[in-house]
Amino acid sequence: MAIARIKKNDTVVCVSGIDAGKTGVVEKVDAKKGVAIVKDLNVRKKAVRRTEKTPGGIIAKEMPIRLCKLMPYDADKKAGTRVKTVVEQGKKTRVSVKSGKAL
Repeated sequence: MAIARIKKNDTVVCVSGIDAGKTGVVEKVDAKKGVAIVKDLNVRKKAVRRTEKTPGGIIAKEMPIRLCKLMPYDADKKAGTRVKTVVEQGKKTRVSVKSGKAL
């Protein structure tokens, strides 16, 4: 099981693979499988059967991407960053290592 340093609605940057350097927003995280679904990353064509709700055909769909290929994005430094956890007043907050600001 992977440690999920990435959470839903985080902005992340892809560090390896065909989408390296691209950023997106996390829609879903599965920590047990170690994957996440990110908007506009790892988009593949998929054939969908026609149903009452959908017309069917070939659609573009975001597929799961491994968490090890993603880094949280630091908007101040405009790059990926590591994350550390800081306890302040009894609450845990995730802090960017590069800029020192909370994510």
